[in-house]
Amino acid sequence: MRDTIKTTHVGSLPRPAGLRELLSGSDTPDPVDLDAAVTDAVRAVVRRQAEVGIDIANDGEQGRMAYSVGVTDRLTGYGDRYADRELPADLAEYPDFAEELFGDIENIGGPVATGPIEYVGGEELRHELSRFDEAVGAEDATFSGQFHTAPSPGAVLRFTESEYHDSIESYLFDLADALATEYELIVESGRTLQIDAPELLAAFTITYRDAGLEEFREAIRTYVEAINRALSDVDADEIRLHACWGNYPGPHHHDVDLVDVISEFYEADVGGLIVEGANPRHQHAFEAFVEHPLPDGWTLVPGVIDVKTNVVEHPEVVANRLERFADAVDDLSRLMAAPDCGFETVLGADFVHPEIAWKKLESLVEGAEIASRRL
Repeated sequence: MRDTIKTTHVGSLPRPAGLRELLSGSDTPDPVDLDAAVTDAVRAVVRRQAEVGIDIANDGEQGRMAYSVGVTDRLTGYGDRYADRELPADLAEYPDFAEELFGDIENIGGPVATGPIEYVGGEELRHELSRFDEAVGAEDATFSGQFHTAPSPGAVLRFTESEYHDSIESYLFDLADALATEYELIVESGRTLQIDAPELLAAFTITYRDAGLEEFREAIRTYVEAINRALSDVDADEIRLHACWGNYPGPHHHDVDLVDVISEFYEADVGGLIVEGANPRHQHAFEAFVEHPLPDGWTLVPGVIDVKTNVVEHPEVVANRLERFADAVDDLSRLMAAPDCGFETVLGADFVHPEIAWKKLESLVEGAEIASRRL
């Protein structure tokens, strides 16, 4: 049988309007109503993934407000006050555009920690995981694999603050110790763990906007050290790492180049890497793997669908993009096709119309089939 390039996505899928209203309303929704709405939404995205032909599927992050700070609901120590957050360097040059994009740019931060950070969300996470299993059974769907997403310690750090810790590093490694439980529970469930770590690239334009490249590389080493600490009891083959430059349709002209930092990623105790390769700023990302070959045994998951535009990529375009990355792996079983990022990583940040998002995923599957035949 010919090796084929499997397809997946990066976590978040469009939420239905009713669920979005429940999650974003000014009143706290009734827990029973919310749970029922999330259950229905998960069933819907399971059905759509199966219809489109996605190989490695998940629950679409339907019940989360945001990929990065939703986990703080499963951690102790956070109060009701939210932190201020600076705009990325590219958007700071265009504040009028930033306000059009995000609305109230003064209120885009996450919660502030005021006490010890401990993980207390095991029951909630198990419910989230079982809901996906029940949806797969109810829809009689078949996938060759499943994954579940969780933010890296550095991702939570990037969107939150702490008044309890005496240093950024102590906060970061406390987050690592707490998140270790979440990571272990996901892997124990039989799923691939996807760690979302935008800080490995996007932090260059926020936290390190005034720093040099070497200082940022040193920061990446610390972020990776925290990830590895949290993964000390998890098999690397069960983990894929996702890094991106920020899932917003901005100019991105201050982004760090992948080739300048990717060698630091390779110190992570993981078995796969998801990187953007479709958006106009970073379509040359495949060149980084020529200069810095992928570690032996790693799976490469390049983004070949742009999640910031409503233009539907032609399947031949998808295939061409995959072929650029093929030389980075020793066989096609180590190459997987995905979009650049999630389609609604933060509630309401749906830059691609929901139905067009699914059309893009159809093109992803068709393009992967074309590339598999060619390669």
